[in-house]
Amino acid sequence: MRLKERFVQVLATLETQFGRMDTELHYETPFQLLIATVLSAQCTDKRVNMVTQSLFADYPTPQTMAQASVEEVFEHIHSVSYPNSKAKYLQGIARMVHEEFADAVPQTTEELTRLPGVGRKTAHVVEAFAFGKSALAVDTHVFRVSHRIGLVSERCTTPLSVERALVRHIPAEQVALAHSWLLLHGRYTCKARRPACNLCKIAAFCKTHELDARFDKRG
Repeated sequence: MRLKERFVQVLATLETQFGRMDTELHYETPFQLLIATVLSAQCTDKRVNMVTQSLFADYPTPQTMAQASVEEVFEHIHSVSYPNSKAKYLQGIARMVHEEFADAVPQTTEELTRLPGVGRKTAHVVEAFAFGKSALAVDTHVFRVSHRIGLVSERCTTPLSVERALVRHIPAEQVALAHSWLLLHGRYTCKARRPACNLCKIAAFCKTHELDARFDKRG
């Protein structure tokens, strides 16, 4: 199967399966999405949504969180992964957004990645879902699934190289959605250890599945 056809078939199938959707993180404002995304690093969205319920109730804005101490923020998020570091990041993010950006979350990758604990992936999640930009965040699921399906080559060994390879073939209006589709496919079907190939709706377009089928025939 040619690469262009693989992209068309995979995206069409995943769109039918998942539809036009938002991230699974709960948020009401760009600031809250930024905070939730930082918390989600190496942590489940389910856990993050549990802790942000009380966190956002007490500190819903950059100003209110900036006025809180790191210790007070920690009390809300102690059950997530790396809570000590993340508490410092969150308080630092809130303070910087409040003091340098007048409580408005910046909208560019360059400005967002100046914030404590914010990398390119987090910046792109915020750009895509808070501001509707054509930005693709490459997390571990997107990275793994893109290689397994055959959307990117083995030469793409970094998240940035995967991002660039993907956006070359994904229509601009689908870029943000493609992140969610590939992420959810990796989270629930194409899992790291035990991919559920028997339940996969894109198996017919998957390069790994295609190679396995050829091997079985030869055997």
